[in-house]
Amino acid sequence: MITSNTSDKPLFGSDCCLWDGVVCNSKGHVIELDLSGRSLTGVINSSSSLFKLVYLQMLNLSMNNFLGSQIPVEIAYLKQLKSLNLSNSGFNGQIPNELSHLRQLTSLDLSRNPLKLQTLGFKYFSQNLTRLEILCLSGVDLSSSVPRFLANFSSLSYVKLRGCQLQDEFPSTIFHLPKLKYLSMSNNSNLIGSLPEFSNTTLLEILDLSSTGLSGTIPQSISNLNHLEVLDLRKCYFSGRIPGLLPNLTRLNHLDLSFNELTGTVPSLASLLNLTYLELDFNSLEIGRTYDWVNKLTKLNVVYLNYMNIHGEMLHYLANLTQLSILSIGWNFISGPIPSSFMNLTQLTFVNLGGNQLHGQISSSFLNFKSLKGLNIGDNNFSGTVSIDSFLGLNNLESLYLDYNSLSFQTTANNTNGTLPELKILSLASCGLQDFPDFLRHQKNLVGLVLYKNEIYGLVPNWIWNNSRETLQFITLASNSITGFHPHPNFLQMVQLKAFDVSYNYIQGQLPIPPQTTIMYQVSNNNMSGEIPLLICELKSLQLLDLSSNNLTGTIPSCLSSLKNSLLVLDLKRNNFHGPVKKLCMSGSLLKAIELSENQLTGKVSKSLANCTSLEFLSLAENSFEDVFPIWLGTLPKLKVLNLKSNKLYGAIQGLSTTHSLFLTLRIIDISNNSFSGQFPDKLFQSWNEMKYVYNGKSSAMEYEIQLSELNIYTFLYSITLSNKGVKREYVKILNIFTAIDLSCNNFEGQIPQSLQDLHGLESLNLSNNYFTGHISPSLGNLKNLESLDLSQNELSGQIPQQLLQLGFLAILNVSFNHLDGRIPQGEQFNTFENNSYMGNPGLCGKPLSEECKGSKVSSVLPPTNNNEHESLMPIDKIDWMVILIGFGSGVVIGIVIGNFVYARYDHWFLERFGILKKEKCVRPPRNMRRS
Repeated sequence: MITSNTSDKPLFGSDCCLWDGVVCNSKGHVIELDLSGRSLTGVINSSSSLFKLVYLQMLNLSMNNFLGSQIPVEIAYLKQLKSLNLSNSGFNGQIPNELSHLRQLTSLDLSRNPLKLQTLGFKYFSQNLTRLEILCLSGVDLSSSVPRFLANFSSLSYVKLRGCQLQDEFPSTIFHLPKLKYLSMSNNSNLIGSLPEFSNTTLLEILDLSSTGLSGTIPQSISNLNHLEVLDLRKCYFSGRIPGLLPNLTRLNHLDLSFNELTGTVPSLASLLNLTYLELDFNSLEIGRTYDWVNKLTKLNVVYLNYMNIHGEMLHYLANLTQLSILSIGWNFISGPIPSSFMNLTQLTFVNLGGNQLHGQISSSFLNFKSLKGLNIGDNNFSGTVSIDSFLGLNNLESLYLDYNSLSFQTTANNTNGTLPELKILSLASCGLQDFPDFLRHQKNLVGLVLYKNEIYGLVPNWIWNNSRETLQFITLASNSITGFHPHPNFLQMVQLKAFDVSYNYIQGQLPIPPQTTIMYQVSNNNMSGEIPLLICELKSLQLLDLSSNNLTGTIPSCLSSLKNSLLVLDLKRNNFHGPVKKLCMSGSLLKAIELSENQLTGKVSKSLANCTSLEFLSLAENSFEDVFPIWLGTLPKLKVLNLKSNKLYGAIQGLSTTHSLFLTLRIIDISNNSFSGQFPDKLFQSWNEMKYVYNGKSSAMEYEIQLSELNIYTFLYSITLSNKGVKREYVKILNIFTAIDLSCNNFEGQIPQSLQDLHGLESLNLSNNYFTGHISPSLGNLKNLESLDLSQNELSGQIPQQLLQLGFLAILNVSFNHLDGRIPQGEQFNTFENNSYMGNPGLCGKPLSEECKGSKVSSVLPPTNNNEHESLMPIDKIDWMVILIGFGSGVVIGIVIGNFVYARYDHWFLERFGILKKEKCVRPPRNMRRS
């Protein structure tokens, strides 16, 4: 029985031809039934009288709620159906194959229902529906490729298959259907293909391929689509230039090419006089310095031109666009004050001018925009004093970004609750605040609050939590001088909280428990104490847990492994956790980064880590793990960074399989300061494929993005601390092109493995403080990408190979305290290295040493050393960074050297004082004690 919410009477009876929405023919047979949007509810079962209407040609049940009913197979009885619309009506389950028997169908719409078509597939289902003119299956799970024979359905004019899990290559012949006017394949990320050449006979009016995997160039022939009104290629993989003939599409009213890989200068679009929507950002495009054509597009309603390398005073060229509602031109080089002509754009509802070079005072500049809902003027050069009073009268204002300017924000307001805008998003980062803004007492609907990097001191007032308890989703109070909460909350009561960040403060006490909705929880760099509450393990949406740099104690709870379906990043470094780590990962874990360094953890490396098959970053450094080398970690298919330094790991590296390669994706490994012994396996280097190639693409940081909402993305950066020439250096951002190996301060012996020569992408190599013997292999000259090489404190002998002169990027060299002899190579980067790179090798001669070379070899008998010699490798004031910088003057050392190795150009003391550089030495005794 189907009923309406407004009536309990049956909708089917003997006199149905009199009903609204029912059309009968001359013989009294029902031929059309339109019950769309009638608030119908209930279940359609097989005995329904609906299926007795065998003359029915049109059936529309859209926009109702049939409570999860499946589409009855009896619908196949309606053999004369030409139009069937069941969209947005709550149907679910499998689409019955019997629907494909309705061969008279010209219009089929099953969209916006949680339906599946997987039993026999899209190909079988559609092959008999050759008369279709309209096909709408958006939101239906098709999980298949697009049948090529659809290109033979010559009547098709409207195809909408958004978000259907389509895959494989899209048949380009479908673009040439003779009657096709509307084609939308958007939100099918696994659908690939390219655009064909278009003829001028094509009738396409709407072309939406956004959020698909289509790629290639946009052909010049797209200008033949004379009827095109909407072109949406957003979030695809198109490359090359925007076709110069694109402006010929004079009927276009919507153009979106954003989030692609397009390059070059945007051609003048002055001829697109019907354009109302323009989005070109997030490519490698440039508007250039001649953008006066923008002024001619007077119908524009929406403009997105972020990251377009726009220079100059562009705001003057927008004066004629009086219909603008949304303007987003952030992160460009737009300069000057905001001109008075800009204030004529009174229809604006959202304005994003952030990340430019605008200056001047803002006071009441925006009060003309009475419809304004969102304003972002952050990260500019605005100055002067501003307060919430400056925005009185903007009653619709919901989001306000004033961060990163030279503004002085007044925290008190003279107005009552009724006169203030009801903000949802407020960002006052780096606004010089010393107190919590008093006007926040009157804000009851805040969704996001950002007070990052101010000078707020003392306790967080209780009203911050109480006022927006039902709405607050994002709050960051990081990088202030907050000492605690008033009172200290055992539980954070915000019922919708997703992101909580109070890192880099002085907060004491135990960790407050966030609500179940939490996705990101950051309390790092505080004075938090106590143990991790077990209730943290109940946060089933948690993706980022960062408790690093506190005074937390106890053991790491095994129950964290229960967050396998959500947790992506676990950072517990620099605390006082102790004991063994029993269980971190269960099968199916999504963890990508685990950081446990600088604690007091003991025992063996947890075998549960083998379940972390998504793991990219693992650091167990500076603990007391006591185990052999965990060779089984090499099976993790995505591991890029492995840091095991400064533990009690011991023994020879064994257990290599003869059939499987290990650590195939590894880019950085640090196992220094342990007790590994024996020869380092030559076979292990052979499988490190990611270090064998020099990366020539665009560099970026190793990071992971956490999606907090559709418009809010948090980026977690991987970081690591490495040592070069005795200096401990923290890489707060690791570039994806960086590669490093650190085996220093162990008991490795034998010759340096020959397979090192194959790691052509290697940039940093530290083998110091071991027992490596033999000669320095000339094959190290093959490592043309090498920037740092430390072979000090070993038992190496012979000469320094001339082939090392080929290392044009080498900025750091240390071969001190070996048994080397002969002439030091001269020229290239070797002219930049000082004495301390070679000390402790009496047999060496030539610059920069004072010992001149003679005709014969100089004896290399090493005299006794005292206990302070090892210390002398790392004197506080002796590492001369200016020598390294001289190497940059050669014009060879560029790019990654500057990005990854040089954190300061002038003041070594400053870096060390603030913890970026730290002196580090091996905990093992110097060599003369080792020998005895």
